[in-house]
Amino acid sequence: MNTSVPTPHPAGAPLSLVIERLGYAGLAPFVLLALLMWLVTPDLMPFVALALMAYAATVASFLGGIHWGIAFQQGEAAPRIHLVWGVIPPIVAWIAVVMPIYAGLPLLGLLLVVCYLVDRKTWTSPQLRPWLTLRFRLTVVATLSCLLGAANT
Repeated sequence: MNTSVPTPHPAGAPLSLVIERLGYAGLAPFVLLALLMWLVTPDLMPFVALALMAYAATVASFLGGIHWGIAFQQGEAAPRIHLVWGVIPPIVAWIAVVMPIYAGLPLLGLLLVVCYLVDRKTWTSPQLRPWLTLRFRLTVVATLSCLLGAANT
């Protein structure tokens, strides 16, 4: 099977297009909440900040979980780094969420960058490497959203 040709998704669109669209749609909460950090009144700021931190923590946890999926797919041949790394983003994200906003949001931004760097190092499968361009773009916007949100605290 030629891996360069996208496999059609049951709904009709190629799976790669569905993944790309969902990935970019997942940036909407980051951008919206970072913008709201600059627009809401001070009494609403903690709620918006908590929403941004919680969303970033959820995404970071998801990125860690991907590594467990990779390990399960590879079975006993899977590098153990996937299992070990898979639990680190949720733990760091949890710590960030209980920190003050001015510290938690930058930590989450840093965590998203580290998740990307670990993915670049560990996604060695030819099926996974092409997704790193999308992951880079998503990481840049998500990280900047966390940093811009923190800049107004």
